[in-house]
Amino acid sequence: MEEQEEREEEREEESEGGGEEKGMKEASVLDLHRRYEGKIEVALKVPVRSHEDFAVWYTPGVAAVARRIAERKDAVFELTNCGNTVAIVTDGTRVLGLGNVGAEAALPVMEGKALLFKYLGGVDAFPLCLATSDADSLVNAVKWLSPSFGGVNLEDIEKPKCYDVLERLQQELSIPVWHDDQQGTALVILAGLLNALKVVGKDIATIKIALIGAGAANVNVANFLHIAGARYENMLVVDSRGILHANRDDVRTGGDRKKWELCMLTNPGCTEGGIKEALRGADVCIALSKPGPGVIKKEWVAGMAEDAIVFACANPVPEIMPWEAKEGGARIVATGRSDFENQLNNALGFPAVFRGALDVRARMITDEMCISAAYAIAEYAEEQGLSEERIISGIDEEEMYVREAVAVGVAAMRGGVARLHISVEELEERVRERIRRGREAVIR
Repeated sequence: MEEQEEREEEREEESEGGGEEKGMKEASVLDLHRRYEGKIEVALKVPVRSHEDFAVWYTPGVAAVARRIAERKDAVFELTNCGNTVAIVTDGTRVLGLGNVGAEAALPVMEGKALLFKYLGGVDAFPLCLATSDADSLVNAVKWLSPSFGGVNLEDIEKPKCYDVLERLQQELSIPVWHDDQQGTALVILAGLLNALKVVGKDIATIKIALIGAGAANVNVANFLHIAGARYENMLVVDSRGILHANRDDVRTGGDRKKWELCMLTNPGCTEGGIKEALRGADVCIALSKPGPGVIKKEWVAGMAEDAIVFACANPVPEIMPWEAKEGGARIVATGRSDFENQLNNALGFPAVFRGALDVRARMITDEMCISAAYAIAEYAEEQGLSEERIISGIDEEEMYVREAVAVGVAAMRGGVARLHISVEELEERVRERIRRGREAVIR
């Protein structure tokens, strides 16, 4: 009994967190950011031994470089850092678990994203926090700034606006544009699920899937799962009002066309109800909804199929705590948190995806490139050894990023969206060198 009570106390601490400890951690974080005045800076990569070098790097020498680019615009990727620079664009309307905090408050988060780009992928990324939440203005701002960048990472933009902004920029720009909250989240979840299914011995083509949350992330999760072999008719999607189906007139007239598409594609039997009903008999639960605990109850997990898989990905607190999901009968549980096993972290995706896309000068990031990234992540983790507690690699495994980036670059060349066609060996050499230099620039 004493051991059980101690265990319950530990769980309460995990779920609620000590107020005093949390305050101390926040103070420490604030002190560190104040000391460094942020996380990124602009640094030179060419030698400057004396003022005479300015004649090469600036005037008059740079005029020859400008003329060459004026003659052939694609030369900008060879003669400037444009080809390794990504814009991290946000309007601050849906930041982390904070919501609409505005452009200024989004800046420290975007700086953190830039840090991950550099350390994990060797990509120079720069935050652009825009003082507008109008879709047309966002699109125009990115288009006007695009000559300075080799790619665009959209981040923390509210839905359904994020769908429109992404699609318009993908159509109107000839550089890779993606939305990490859609494509990045989806490819990492797909990678984790591919390996979880290997552990439990189930086939993606036959599993029943409950998607809890119908936001930008799960909309794209459904798409990527379908491309990988899952069937829409085996999916149930739950939003804040219940399970999606073709009779949901509130969705049909609500203006979210992506959610309405899911109403038409999934749940052909028009099953009604909420999370409990969606989980009944499901093999897989993928939750990307509101932070818990208690959004998903362990009694509902108990109603899932044998050897159930539960991905509870809300941050900072998952929809159900891992131990509760296990008590409910789940065999494999993953979350978005680093302090629990099986962390499904977007940082496993975006640095390598952009690394691979940039190194072949891709015009866009296709679904096929994302799926290739997911399979590369899954295959690398499988080579290291799978278990119920380890279905995916951690962000500290440098070789995984190399393999993933190469897979993305190969997919871009194969799909006809790459400007540069090189051998796999040369691509790997480029990728490996960039990632090595990125880490060396950060480690002091």
